[in-house]
Amino acid sequence: MSTSEFQSQPDRPPPNFQTGWVKWFRDNLFSSPFNTFLTIVAVYLLYLTLPWILQWAIFEADWVGTTREACETTDGQPRYGIGACWVFISVRFNQIIYGFYPPELQWRPNIIAILLIVLLTGLLLKGVKHKQWIGAFTLIGFPIIAGILIHGGLFGLEVVDTDQWGGLMLTLILSWVGIIASLPIGTALALGRRSQMPIVRTCSIVYIEFWRGVPLITVLFMASVMLPLFLPEGTEFDKLIRCFIGIVLFQSAYMAEVVRGGLQAIPKGQYEAADALGLSYWEKMNLIVLPQALKIVIPGIVNTFIALFKDTTLVYIVGLIEMLHILQIAGRDSEWIGFDTEGYVFAALLFWIFCYSMSHYSQSLEKKLHTGHKR
Repeated sequence: MSTSEFQSQPDRPPPNFQTGWVKWFRDNLFSSPFNTFLTIVAVYLLYLTLPWILQWAIFEADWVGTTREACETTDGQPRYGIGACWVFISVRFNQIIYGFYPPELQWRPNIIAILLIVLLTGLLLKGVKHKQWIGAFTLIGFPIIAGILIHGGLFGLEVVDTDQWGGLMLTLILSWVGIIASLPIGTALALGRRSQMPIVRTCSIVYIEFWRGVPLITVLFMASVMLPLFLPEGTEFDKLIRCFIGIVLFQSAYMAEVVRGGLQAIPKGQYEAADALGLSYWEKMNLIVLPQALKIVIPGIVNTFIALFKDTTLVYIVGLIEMLHILQIAGRDSEWIGFDTEGYVFAALLFWIFCYSMSHYSQSLEKKLHTGHKR
């Protein structure tokens, strides 16, 4: 037998059902009889609902106009059940985004939005140099610039009182401040709860358990009504700052428990190795323990951020007019009564976009950091 007959042959391509979209369907939709049943049920439900949703939201919807008449039938009645009236959203769009911020000054929040997009793009894109400086500026410098531009009062900028802030802009401001402030405070509380010093540990436990046992709506009432009572008589205290304080205090307690879960997941050997190297407590935490713990709890941290973003709608109870409250006010306008559904659908879409973006980024961050703790 010749040597050529024993030469290796090229690998055969895998079967069609082991690659491409066929494999994806088999693994995700038809991997078992029960999953196949669920897939069939889901497809049937989509068959029943999706055509109606598309008909209402797109094909039969009213898109053009400036008055209620664009969404009415010939006899002057609202076209209930026929199609959505997105004219209502387009007419109120400015208020939904900016609240009652003066139209001639809306270039200021626009500049802030553009700057934030540029900074986030620099952080997300691969190959961008000096990301640590971009991140530091985003966390420290950007909030200062944003506060000066939105409020004014410096560099000749006209002052815009916080009573005029509202809409999606206010929702994002509340969320951003809560996120930036609650993470370091929550981390410090988590370290305090695991401290060997009894006073520090007791104070941290009391703080965490107290704020976790109180609903956010009560915290906002307390921050708005009771907080000024502890200040000197005649002291003016802005309502928005009261809400900032209440949200940060409340959210820090939940963040502390998330971070504590990550600290407890670190093997004891990591602590012992750091002690063997002669590292101080803060060196051990900053260089060894916290980087690993925070990577482990990325999903929990982002989940807390998402909950905070959605909970900002509660500030309307203390007189702040965020996006959902703007839509409620617009829906009570005599000219637009009967079109609340479009407003709530639009708000839900905006909330979903922001929440999904945070969730998707957290998943990509997990893959990038390669935590190594997955089972």
